[in-house]
Amino acid sequence: ILLLLYIMRYLKCAWKLFLQFIAVLGLLWMFSQLSQLKIGKSAAYILRYQWLDYANDDESPEKVCNCSAILQGEKEALQQAKLLTISKDFQKSIQIPDEYYIDATQDCRKFQINRKYITFPLSKEEEDFPLAYSMVVHHKNFERLLRAIYAPQNIYCVHVDKKAPASVFAAIKAITSCFPNVFMVSEAVNVVYAGWTRVQADLNCMADLYNTSTTWKYFINLCGQDFPLKTNLEIVQALRSLKGGNSLESEEMPQGKKGRVTNAHQVVDGQIQRTGKTKDPAPFNLPILSGNAYIVVNRGYIRSVLEDEQIQALIEWAKDTYSPDEFLWATIQRMPGVPGSTWPNRKFDVTDMNAIARLVKWHWHEGSEGSLQAVYPECKGHHVRSICVYGAGDLQWLIEQHHLFANKFDADRDPIAVYCLEKYLRHKALTE
Repeated sequence: ILLLLYIMRYLKCAWKLFLQFIAVLGLLWMFSQLSQLKIGKSAAYILRYQWLDYANDDESPEKVCNCSAILQGEKEALQQAKLLTISKDFQKSIQIPDEYYIDATQDCRKFQINRKYITFPLSKEEEDFPLAYSMVVHHKNFERLLRAIYAPQNIYCVHVDKKAPASVFAAIKAITSCFPNVFMVSEAVNVVYAGWTRVQADLNCMADLYNTSTTWKYFINLCGQDFPLKTNLEIVQALRSLKGGNSLESEEMPQGKKGRVTNAHQVVDGQIQRTGKTKDPAPFNLPILSGNAYIVVNRGYIRSVLEDEQIQALIEWAKDTYSPDEFLWATIQRMPGVPGSTWPNRKFDVTDMNAIARLVKWHWHEGSEGSLQAVYPECKGHHVRSICVYGAGDLQWLIEQHHLFANKFDADRDPIAVYCLEKYLRHKALTE
């Protein structure tokens, strides 16, 4: 009996020690998780949202890359990524056919879970500051772009170029049908490079967004080869810091571009050409400013675009110009009375590098640091129409910039650049 009591006492002590050991391990694990997050994130938060992170055990072919090393600019990791992208087997493995999206969206809830969409606001600050997006796309990168910027409090208008293949249109329409706050534009147009229809596509989405919701605070327009450099929370915080202002390129028109607005143009066989006629001056003697297609503007700016009589006259005047998207928004930004606008005086000029709307690398502005001619380092990807299509080697520099979005990315040419950027942003969104 004494022996039995001794054994039972021993087992009881051993059991207590075992439970204490398990508790210590649990605490150590908890602290290790908390150490990766900012102060204020609870253990429950970690357990609840961890499944939304892009883990290394997912099905993405790009998972073999060392994204952490790539984002730090490590040469060996970048070289391995470059070799991988030129592999035919790898290129074949990353292709997602349009039929996949059409089939996968038959069960929207399953699609959202499998593609790891964030279907709830990650913070009260984000929930209270909804955004409106115009997405003018013709490219299969749409779904990854939508997933990267999606939040349930935001609203998204999608314009698919009428020239897009039927399968692309069907796939994008199927994706939008799975989200109550994502919709196809009410009137699509045939987008012509440097032509008026590029502006019209955004105007149609502006009207739809303005009439669909009264709660959104800021409007951002995107194209299919854009990708965010910031999380939704970072975007919200950047926009709040504008204190009602707008952020877009708007500066004096260079001499070499003035012919775009002094000569009349027309579209012939899908190409924009001069007609040989000289245009009348802009209405109301408005000074025409230079900018680009990408804007970050408040709701009042959009209301002015849709309703202001002077702006409507400017829009009509601009329809036969070359690349009207590269001066229209910039000019409106300097018109008195437009919410968030600034004076037309040159002291208020804003370059594309100072505006937060978009980061674009032009070939002729690339160079080494310290050069008076260089604005940014050389492109590590390739160029299309003198614009850098970013490669994985550009990521270290990109994520250090203050811009909200960058252009251009091509997931077919360098999928690792997109993969590592979206993985970086998702982890940051879940842990900030």
